[in-house]
Amino acid sequence: MGLTGIQIFKLLPKTNCKECGVPTCLAFAMNLAAGKAELSACPYVSEEAKALLAEAAAPPIRPLTIGSGENVVKIGGETVLFRHEKTFVNQPGFATLITDTMPEAEVNARLKRFKELKYERIGLTLRPELIAVKNESGDPGKFESLIKKVKAETDAALILMSDKVEALTVGVKASADRVPLIYAATNGNSDALANLAKENNCPLSVKADNLETLSALSDKLTAAGLKDLVLDSGSRTLRRAFEDQIYIRRAALNQKNRSLGFPTIAFPCEMTKDPMREALIAATFVAKYAGIIVMSDFQGETLFPLLVERLNIYTDPQRPMMMQEGIYPIGNPGEDSPVLVTVNFSLTYFIVSSEIESSRIPSWLLVMDTEGLSVLTAWAAGKFGGDAMGAFIKKSGITEKVKHRKVIIPGAVAVISGDLEEELGSGWEVKIGPREAAHIPAYLKMGN
Repeated sequence: MGLTGIQIFKLLPKTNCKECGVPTCLAFAMNLAAGKAELSACPYVSEEAKALLAEAAAPPIRPLTIGSGENVVKIGGETVLFRHEKTFVNQPGFATLITDTMPEAEVNARLKRFKELKYERIGLTLRPELIAVKNESGDPGKFESLIKKVKAETDAALILMSDKVEALTVGVKASADRVPLIYAATNGNSDALANLAKENNCPLSVKADNLETLSALSDKLTAAGLKDLVLDSGSRTLRRAFEDQIYIRRAALNQKNRSLGFPTIAFPCEMTKDPMREALIAATFVAKYAGIIVMSDFQGETLFPLLVERLNIYTDPQRPMMMQEGIYPIGNPGEDSPVLVTVNFSLTYFIVSSEIESSRIPSWLLVMDTEGLSVLTAWAAGKFGGDAMGAFIKKSGITEKVKHRKVIIPGAVAVISGDLEEELGSGWEVKIGPREAAHIPAYLKMGN
């Protein structure tokens, strides 16, 4: 945000009505400046102030979306050069390349890998999101057929690539409901593709041979009314593309250069024919600073490390990794299976669940929301006490899954057992589990 908290405060109504969820307008202004609140939360801000604040709040790199339904790819919106300064906002999307000159067997294999290469990690599903469909044949009909096949068999967000305006027109018509990214506007076709993008409300990629030409073309398209652009500097060597990515990000953030204030697209698939080198190049662009990364193909041994790298970089360093609150069945438990309770700090969850699995005793694990704090830290902060835990257990729905009324709590918080029994009421038995997760298998095998 371009304004400080005090500058924002001067534009607010100063009623201290608390309807925004914080005690004072000053506190709300500070949250707005830090990006922790939305202006819409204030019911009394004037229209004039809204206009001023909306302009000031616009991120230097414009956010946009590609795709529709559950698999929507959001890129852009970044406000910092380094993640430790605040956080990176929207992680880059990974795309695999499919052309209309490929044998059908190869197309089918790539679509299959796109659908199957998904990984569960820390309660999240890690997966690629995009398919770049390229009109290599020059035949609009073949291009359209391939797009329809990709749409029918996957939920992929689409990038439509062609040198021919006619082919892109046909392709967009066949996939407009997926809100595809149109690639790419150049000095030769920018007017036609600008009209195509506006008519179908699709984002448009802009390609040039250098940053000066790219800036001029971006200005031309924004003047024509286009707002959702994706930049391609045209560089196809690692060093040059890397330098361009950094220059574009710095120009947008530090120099407030609106011409380059858009997310970017990178093509490791066009920089090498070596799959391992391609993965290394892609890893570079995950960190610096591509919004979309187009790969020649997806293979598990290269895709998985890239997905994990992306997860690590785009996880807010100021927030702990958290599991969703709820009931987690481990090993197909039944109505007589033991019930254990833990916190939603992801590391704690994975350690505890792993030890339960190693015991080979099917169990129910209740994961309580403690804002990502570990067991003792959550207890010390008053978020893992007997009253709160009792309320969580009663509303969790575990009583519909088991016929007994026994719950096992971590031994490190044995002190809360009395308060928990009182909160749960008669008929419940609170059992004290081991202090260390490593002792859970032995504890469960004793019949607890």
